[in-house]
Amino acid sequence: MAMAVTQTLEQGGQLVVEAGTGVGKTYAYLVPVLLSGQRALVSTATKALQDQLFSRDIPRLVEVLGLPIRVALLKGRSNYLCLHRMEQARHSAESAQPGAQRALAKIETWSQATRTGDMAELTGLDERSSLWPLVTSTRDNCLGSSCPRYRACHVNLARKEAMASDVVVINHHLFFADMAVRESGVAELLPTVRVTVFDEAHQLNEIGVNFLGKQLSTVQLLELSRDVLATGLQLARGLVDWHALTDRLEKSSRDLRLAAGMHRGSVRLRWTETLPEGVEGSEWTPALQNVLQALAQLQNGLETVAELAPDFQRLLERACELSQKADLFSKVPDPEGVRWAEVSAQLRLIESPLDIAQAFSALTRPVQAPLVLDHEALDDEASDPESIQALMAGDPRHGSDPQATQGSGVGQRAWIFTSATLGDEPSLRWFTEPCGLTSAQVMQVSSPFDYAQQAALYVPDHLPKPGDPGHAGHVAQLVVEAVELLGGRTLVLTTTLNAMRAIGEYLQTRLDPAANVEVLVQGQSPKRRLMERFREGAGDGRAGCVLVASASFWEGFDVPGDALQLVVIDKLPFPPPGDPLFEARSQRVTREGRSAFADHALPEAAVALKQGAGRLIRSETDRGVLVVCDTRLTTMSYGRRLVRGLPEMRRLSGHAEFLSTLRQFTTDATSWTTS
Repeated sequence: MAMAVTQTLEQGGQLVVEAGTGVGKTYAYLVPVLLSGQRALVSTATKALQDQLFSRDIPRLVEVLGLPIRVALLKGRSNYLCLHRMEQARHSAESAQPGAQRALAKIETWSQATRTGDMAELTGLDERSSLWPLVTSTRDNCLGSSCPRYRACHVNLARKEAMASDVVVINHHLFFADMAVRESGVAELLPTVRVTVFDEAHQLNEIGVNFLGKQLSTVQLLELSRDVLATGLQLARGLVDWHALTDRLEKSSRDLRLAAGMHRGSVRLRWTETLPEGVEGSEWTPALQNVLQALAQLQNGLETVAELAPDFQRLLERACELSQKADLFSKVPDPEGVRWAEVSAQLRLIESPLDIAQAFSALTRPVQAPLVLDHEALDDEASDPESIQALMAGDPRHGSDPQATQGSGVGQRAWIFTSATLGDEPSLRWFTEPCGLTSAQVMQVSSPFDYAQQAALYVPDHLPKPGDPGHAGHVAQLVVEAVELLGGRTLVLTTTLNAMRAIGEYLQTRLDPAANVEVLVQGQSPKRRLMERFREGAGDGRAGCVLVASASFWEGFDVPGDALQLVVIDKLPFPPPGDPLFEARSQRVTREGRSAFADHALPEAAVALKQGAGRLIRSETDRGVLVVCDTRLTTMSYGRRLVRGLPEMRRLSGHAEFLSTLRQFTTDATSWTTS
């Protein structure tokens, strides 16, 4: 992989690499990038990997290689303390909540000492805290150069640091934000570079679709109302009836949410003509018009005081932007995209492209002929110890000398995309097509782990069908039986929140107290705390933990060692029926003459299953069992394709062998692998 990255850096072009767990893909791209002498962006999907790269991986390599490289970390605006908003926070309604004044005092004290203003440095304040948005800024409420604290702004200082650095570690959201800004002609957020690396690239399309689309939410409307009221009472009390204006906007926002109907949990509603499916037009249309009228009145009020302070000017701009979005959603959708309503406690109206192919292919398209990788030469070179030593030592043949690389590719940019999961077939079409990378060079690097010896797959044949109402209960019973044998060490991944709640509740009420196992359920504690507690495993008088989770825990959850030895997946993770974005993509596939199931739904399920299964084996010494509680994996013809996408584990033939394997985990540490 390192050789392929090196060749791409020298010649330019696009390289897509699926690197299995344990390959060491981070070092495989970092070493060539650092040695190339080229200025680079390294983008990730999660803050955890972003912090790991900046704080651990890159500093280690820079020290080992002895390179005079300047590295910067750049996050989204809302991750940094906003000095101006912090100074205004004590005047907000939220500051009157119990404990808020003490928390604000802690933030103010920390603000005097922090150099970066990165909120991750501040312990004890969760991102879900109501104080977080009061002391940070967003693209909507930032005053820009008009801000009285502009020179001391942590976001601007971080950007200046990035502009002067050789390697900048960012995230995918920030990359797409920079894309949008450059297209609008405004000064860019990120430095211009020749090398861009996307780690955790499998999330690129979904993040890009959300970012490149248009959104209007009741959260945006209520935040505008809150900010107008606080700023108006502080800077222009008595000049405008701020209470009347903001009360109307708040009421119209809440009425719009109510017009979308009552739903349990979070649901996505298709869009039909000018309103969400299943919503009464007699309620929806006037509710949306009331929002537009409330925004118009708010604009009139803000115009009368806009010259008094830059705060009012920015609030006026926000009101106009939201009014334009509300007007957009009162009209017929763009036929080239998809529109839907996401309804939970709040309401989001979304219109987005089906993928990022058009926008992204224009950005990454080579200016010359596409790079042709000599895979045969790469294989020979990768097996040659002298070549690897030359790479590590900085041999100019491998791109360590900037002068040696500038002549090749004639300035063509290099784009590296990598992840442990990018598709279920050698072409990696699941990833390359929606990202517009159809001319990219593709490479797969298998995991070095011995899955046949370290892991086993069990598909219970005694469970009811996945659609049976009692399916979750039977899965929970199987988990209880396994957990009591293992003493915890179990991760249960569900495809729906309802299944997660049902299984979690069953375990918390039915698990034998004598097992002394702690049951953790997503949503009952912050995600970070759940992960930390699970990794701790046995301790405090407990045998271990079982974690029942959905959604975000299917990927990015790394638990090497004995704390995790059993992963249970309740159903095959097919996209949910009725999801508007999935349906729109399926319809496009059908119009192209392909199968919506075989060419869209099945690859989506295969990738998700691969991600979930990847939680099990995280090191050379790990061992464990993957249980997929869905008989379709063995009874349906497409099950073979799904199994092929998984690592080659040995198969357990029945329930007795499954329980026997778990018992061996608690006795002889190696005997089970010889069965």
